[in-house]
Amino acid sequence: KSLYPSSSLQLTTPKQVPERPDGKFNGYIPVESLTITYSHSSGPGGQNVNTVNTKVDVRFQVDTAEWLSPDTRAKIADVHKTKISKDGFLIVRSDKTRSQQLNLADCMEILRAMIRKAEYKPAEPSPETQEQIRRRKEKANQQRLIEKRSRSQLKASRQAPTF
Repeated sequence: KSLYPSSSLQLTTPKQVPERPDGKFNGYIPVESLTITYSHSSGPGGQNVNTVNTKVDVRFQVDTAEWLSPDTRAKIADVHKTKISKDGFLIVRSDKTRSQQLNLADCMEILRAMIRKAEYKPAEPSPETQEQIRRRKEKANQQRLIEKRSRSQLKASRQAPTF
């Protein structure tokens, strides 16, 4: 008998994708669009490493991911080009833990972090902040020129006087 008869290890996803009002990524990744493979993990672990497929590879086609906005897809393709195969698959791997499910969760979290980072756009500085930055740069430049002049005078004072 099973300890948890109603539980299942199968990955399930909601039928309806939850939408965010601002149109940004909400953390939902459709599992149907991912290719998940399991393999032997590397590193120490004794017999567990040799017998259990705990390493997880999660792949998805960046160009055809309809659940991402076109801008986000382009940014991911640009920023993470070293993790994209020749076929256009973004590959995320994890073998942090000895558990297959925890490594899968880690892959999904890495993928979510990549997407959120690609979607992030820093706010434009206000005109007051831009003016403050300009003044600080100007003051720093003046200070640099003053120090440069004083250093030049110090070096000139070390030279033997010419008559």
